[in-house]
Amino acid sequence: MNMSMRLLSSEFTCPTSETKQYKNLNFLLSKSSVRVSSFVNKDICNGDGRNGRNTRVSCQLTHGHLEESYRRKKRLQVLLQKPDFVRTLLIDNYDSYTYNIYQELSMINGVPPVVIQNDDWTWEELCYYLYEENAFDNIVISPGPGSPACPEDIGICLQILLECRDVPVLGVCLGHQALGYVHGAQVVHASEPVHGRLSEVEHNGCQLFHGIPSGRNSGFKVVRYHSLVIDSESLPEVLIPIAWTSTSSLPSIGSKEMVVQTLLIIKKLEMQGFLWVSSILQGHTMVYSLTFQFHPESVATCHGSQIFKNFREITEDYWLRFRSSHNKEKRANSNAYTQVSSASRLYRDFYRSNNEEINTVDQPRKVNHGDKHLVHNNTDMNYKCLKLKWRKFDHLAGQVGGAKSIFCQLFGQEAENTFWLDSSSTDMGRARFSFMGGKGGSLWKQLTFRLSDHSDGCSKGGGFLSLEDSEGSAKTIFLEGGFLDFLNKELQSYHYDKNEYEGLPFDFHGGYVGYIGYDLKVECGATSNRHKSKTPDACFFFADNLVAIDHKNDDVYLLAIYEESSSTTEWLDDTEEKLLRLTGSTSMDLERPYSHPSTFSSHKAGFAAEQSREQYIRDVKKCLNFIKDGESYELCLTTQIRKPIEVSNSLGLYLNLRERNPAPYAAWLNFPKEDLCICCSSPERFLQLDRNEILEAKPIKGTAARGATEEEDKQLKLKLQLSEKDQAENLMIVDLLRNDLGRVCDPGSVHVPHLMDVQSYATVHTMVSTIRGKKRSDVSAVDCVKAAFPGGSMTGAPKLRSMELLDSLESCSRGIYSGCIGFFSYNQTFDLNIVIRTIVIHEGEASIGAGGAIIALSNPEEEYEEMILKTKAPASTVLDYE
Repeated sequence: MNMSMRLLSSEFTCPTSETKQYKNLNFLLSKSSVRVSSFVNKDICNGDGRNGRNTRVSCQLTHGHLEESYRRKKRLQVLLQKPDFVRTLLIDNYDSYTYNIYQELSMINGVPPVVIQNDDWTWEELCYYLYEENAFDNIVISPGPGSPACPEDIGICLQILLECRDVPVLGVCLGHQALGYVHGAQVVHASEPVHGRLSEVEHNGCQLFHGIPSGRNSGFKVVRYHSLVIDSESLPEVLIPIAWTSTSSLPSIGSKEMVVQTLLIIKKLEMQGFLWVSSILQGHTMVYSLTFQFHPESVATCHGSQIFKNFREITEDYWLRFRSSHNKEKRANSNAYTQVSSASRLYRDFYRSNNEEINTVDQPRKVNHGDKHLVHNNTDMNYKCLKLKWRKFDHLAGQVGGAKSIFCQLFGQEAENTFWLDSSSTDMGRARFSFMGGKGGSLWKQLTFRLSDHSDGCSKGGGFLSLEDSEGSAKTIFLEGGFLDFLNKELQSYHYDKNEYEGLPFDFHGGYVGYIGYDLKVECGATSNRHKSKTPDACFFFADNLVAIDHKNDDVYLLAIYEESSSTTEWLDDTEEKLLRLTGSTSMDLERPYSHPSTFSSHKAGFAAEQSREQYIRDVKKCLNFIKDGESYELCLTTQIRKPIEVSNSLGLYLNLRERNPAPYAAWLNFPKEDLCICCSSPERFLQLDRNEILEAKPIKGTAARGATEEEDKQLKLKLQLSEKDQAENLMIVDLLRNDLGRVCDPGSVHVPHLMDVQSYATVHTMVSTIRGKKRSDVSAVDCVKAAFPGGSMTGAPKLRSMELLDSLESCSRGIYSGCIGFFSYNQTFDLNIVIRTIVIHEGEASIGAGGAIIALSNPEEEYEEMILKTKAPASTVLDYE
C-alpha cells in the first residue's frame, strides 16, 4: 500500500528569511506496511462509531513508553540554536479547519508544515521520520469530527499523545479531548453544544498565553466548535487546567464543564530519569503536550496568531534546553546547508526540489486536497494556440433595451444551445457583467458527463463523456480520471497572448460555460454518492463567440476566439450588424411573448415534496443528534419539490423568474439534446478566480423573509443581523471557506474583508461574507475548484463527514442543485455560482431544491419554514407561468 505524505508548497515571504519559491513539489513516500492499528476498544463506539455514542466514554491506558533506543538518544544529542524555521507535522483529523492552522503555521514557522491525515502513516513510519530523520520539531493535532474514543476518528493521534513525550505537541479541540482521554479522563456530552459561538477566556499567564489578556471584558474571546468535553471530575493527576471560560459567556453551562473547556498540560511525569515539569509550576518550558478546546485558527478568535507564535517559542526553548552542546559545530554546518532547523533528508529533498529549475510544462504537479493527491501530468498534450478578437460599443446597452432585449433578439428566437450568465441584480455593486451566446463558430462544442453507475456507493469517480462538435459529429469516451481532470487538461492545453485582451474589464473571454452537479463531489474528496442523478453530472458548451455587457458603463462587447491557423470575422460582422439594428421599441415588442401568459388556476397540480413536513422535521432532529454527538458542527440538510410541467417556451419562464427574483449570479442554460433547461436566480457566488489570480468566495448563511411594510422589513433585517444562530451558521462556513482557499493560496493571503454583511433581495434578506486569497503559482484553476467543491454553504462542516451524514438522510440525488454554474475562460479565470433558487426542467418535470443549515441552536419547525421560504420565488414562477 502506498503511503503518501502531504506537503503543500507555496510562494511566500518567510518572516525570518529571504523569499522562497516552492514549486512543482512531487513528494511521494512509499512503504509496504499496514496502517496504524488502534489500541482502543471499538465497543465504546457502539458499533459503527457514527451513531449513538455513549454519553460517557473513558480510556484507562497503561503509560507504556518506548524504550530509550538509539534513535531517541540520537535526537537528544543534536544541539538546536534559535532556528530560522520550525518544522511542524500537522495531523489532519479529516477536519475542515486544518488548513487555517496550516496557513498560520506557514507564516509563523517560516516554512509550511507537512500535512498528513491521521491514517496516512503507520506508527513505524512516524517514528522513522520523527527519530531517524529528525524531520520535525513539533507536532500539531487538528480538530475533527467524532470522539477520541473512536479509532476511526482519531487514528494515530492517541499513540502520539501517549508515546511521543520528547516532542512538543499542540492539540486543538479533538486533540484536546484526546489528551485527556488517553490519560484516563472521561469524555462526556456538554450540557449544550457551542458550535460557532464565542466565549471569554481567563488564563493563568503561562507561556502559551504570553502577551494575551485574560478574564472578563479583557478582549480575549475565542470561538468554540464542540459538543463533547472532558469531565473535570475525571481528570487524572498528570493533567491540570490552565485556562477556562467565563460564566458570563454561557450562563447555562455549569462550573464543572467550565473547568474542562481549557488547555491541559502534563503536570508532572517521571520517565527514564527525566523530570518533565509544566511551565506553571516552576517557570520552565519543558512541556510535552498543550491542548485547548477552542479554535485559535478561527477568524473570530482574538489573539489566535499569538498563541501559535508562543507555541513556536515554546518549541525553540524546549530544544535549546534539552539538546547537548557537543554537536554544536556539526549542527551549525547542517543548518547552513539545509536552511531549516535541523538536518533531515525529508527537508533537504524539499528544498533541493524547490531550488531547481523545474518550471517546464512536462513536470507533473501535485496539490494536497483532503485524502487525494491531484496529479496533473501534462505530457503528450496537444496544445492549441487561440487568438482573440473583440469589439466594444460604448453606452449601447441601454439604447437597445438592455440585456434582456439583446439576448432575446440575438439568441432567443431559437433558444436551443444557448447560455446567459445574467447579472440581473446589480444593486450595491453585487455584479457588473453579463455574458451570453449560442452555438457559434468552428470551436463550439458541447460536453456532457455522467458518472459511471455508482448506486452501490463504491465508485469514486470516472464516467462517460459525450462530445458534440459544431458540425454535429458526436462521440462518447470513458474518463477514468473523471470530468474535472479532463477539464483541467483541456484548459492547460490552450496557449494565448495576454496582450489580446488588454483593455477588457472582465475575465471571461470565451471558453467553457455550463454547470457542475453536486455528485461530482466524488472527484473532490467525498467517498461516494448514495443516489444517482437523473440529469448529467456536468454539462458545458465551449463558447467561441459571445456577447458581454458591462452594466456599470452600459457598454456592449463582442468577442470571438479562433485557432491561430484560421482567421475570420464573419460572426463579429454579422452580430454587430444585428446589434446596431436593435432599438428600444423592438425590445418592448419582445417582452410580450415572455410576460406572464397565464395565471395559476386552482385545478392545476402543485409541487410534490420528496419529504413531507413531518419527515423533514424528523431529519432535522437526526441532524441535531449527530451534532450533539460531535459528528458535525453544521449540516446543510436539503430536499426537493417536483412537478410535471409542459412549457413550450422555457425561456419565457426564465424571464418571468428574473423579473420576480433578480439576482447577481443568475443564469439560463439550454441543452436540448439532454431535454434540459436551467432557470437560475442565485444570489450566491461559489468561487471566482480573476486575472490577478485572486480567489474569492461569498458564502450565504442566514436567511429571513422580507417584511410587508418598510418598518417590518427593517426589523426583520436587524433581527437577522443580531441573530446568534445565524451568526454561528455563517462563521462556521467562513472558517470552512478559509480552509478550502488555504489549500491553494499563498500563506498569509487568505483574509475576510467582509464578515456577515446583511444584503436584501426581492424576497429575502441574507447574511453574506467575503473570503479572498492569492492563488499559489503552482496550482491550476481546476485545482482551486476541486479544493472547495461542493460549496461549504451547501454541505456544512466538517465537509467530508457532513456529506456522508447528509447522504444517509436525503432521499434523492441533489443533481444540479447545490452544484455550480458559470464559466472557465480559456485563460484559466473562472466565476461560478452556487445553484440555489433554481428551476431545473428535465424530461417534462420541474424540480426545485431547497434546504438550510442545521446547527445546535436550530429549531426543527423553523428550519422547515425557512426551507419553504427559499422555494417561494421559483415555485410561484412555475405555477403562475403554466
